[in-house]
Amino acid sequence: MYIQDEKPQPTEITEQADEPKQRKTYSQNWQAYNRAQINEKWRFIELLYELCKGIDDIPRKDGAGRNRMSMSDMVFSVVFRTYAGVSGRRFSSDLMEAKRRGLITQAPHFNTIFKYLETEDMFYILNNLIRESASPLRAVEMDFAVDSSGFSKVTTVKWLHEKYSNPHIIDKPDWLKCHLICGVLTNIVTSVEITNGNAGDSPYFKPLVQRTAQDFKINQVSADKAYLSAENFRLVADRGGMAFIPFKENSRPNHATKDELWRKMYYFFQMRRREYMDFYHKRSNVETVFSMIKGKFGERLKSKTERAQINERLCKVLCHNLCCVIHAMYELGIEAEFYKRLA
Repeated sequence: MYIQDEKPQPTEITEQADEPKQRKTYSQNWQAYNRAQINEKWRFIELLYELCKGIDDIPRKDGAGRNRMSMSDMVFSVVFRTYAGVSGRRFSSDLMEAKRRGLITQAPHFNTIFKYLETEDMFYILNNLIRESASPLRAVEMDFAVDSSGFSKVTTVKWLHEKYSNPHIIDKPDWLKCHLICGVLTNIVTSVEITNGNAGDSPYFKPLVQRTAQDFKINQVSADKAYLSAENFRLVADRGGMAFIPFKENSRPNHATKDELWRKMYYFFQMRRREYMDFYHKRSNVETVFSMIKGKFGERLKSKTERAQINERLCKVLCHNLCCVIHAMYELGIEAEFYKRLA
């Protein structure tokens, strides 16, 4: 018996929707994070006290005038007030409590805090304390990122008024630019520069890296295109590391300087771009640092004089560093010991 083959039925072609990409997540030790958050304030006071113990008092010039307040007490008061985020008057009760606990020898008047914030001595001390506050993390930080960000002032200027001399342009807040380099593991700031808002970025790459190399071993430094130059590649290479800075569209391997390192990094970028950009994208951590500082300690500078604004900005960075050290103590088991330089 002959059986006719069944006619094949047309198959319906359906478009399959692309599977949604899974969002990349990062693990978090929530137990250690919670303990760090709960104990942060008293740990902060403890670490700030240890830092300030290394500050020497500054003698009066020619022995004239009133006796100066202890610089250790004043730095403790200025930085602690920045961390508290309250006005000088409301902060007075915290200073009296600090004196009762033996953290300071004398509770200064709130106007005295503002006067010392304007001194040049405070500027140099805060810079040194930022460097010292990062020192406990030298064993874990080897990769770094560089960038800058603006912090607005209380005062205002005419936006583009200087360039166009147009009195009808609307007011825009004046601002300072903060250039910093940070570790990408703990977000600790190892060096900082404060400039006016119109300062360029690339010239500050060198001092930031140089000061960091004095205390840390550098493996990698990531930065955006604003820092692209053969000199910056060479600077990091001379200190035993590699700089990962993306090249521009008009970049060429035959750079005017005829630098061999430039050509090698250019071909690395062109031929192994995914690997190159994986290293470069560690730079996103410096954006996180600015977000942490602005979100926790405020984006706006409340001081009115330029020197006080610069010092206030340094206080915010120092507060951020101490918080990073506290979290590293709980999450990485780091012991916070200051004033112990490498041999």
